[in-house]
Amino acid sequence: MTGDAALKARLEAQLAELEERLERVRADLAVPLNPDFSERAVEAEDDDSLEAQSQILAREIASFRRALARLEKGTYGECVRCGGRISRKRLEARPEAALCIACASAER
Repeated sequence: MTGDAALKARLEAQLAELEERLERVRADLAVPLNPDFSERAVEAEDDDSLEAQSQILAREIASFRRALARLEKGTYGECVRCGGRISRKRLEARPEAALCIACASAER
């Protein structure tokens, strides 16, 4: 397996895992709330947490899809802001990274 093929497989595997998690969260959110008022309040709080998780997962999924698109275009590993190289260590830690460390730090 070539480097690009291995990287693509890794990105796709992580994407599939994130999509699976999002499906489980959405399934949990689809369960109707308990008619008992006190239980409903607890479940509503849980749903708020699940909704936040859903939003985070959706953003992560989008990041992985963009990383796969960059890989297909041949621009994977290039910072989308400055055009510089993203370090190998950063890509190993965050394979979906679109920004080099300098640009990511400036964004904070």
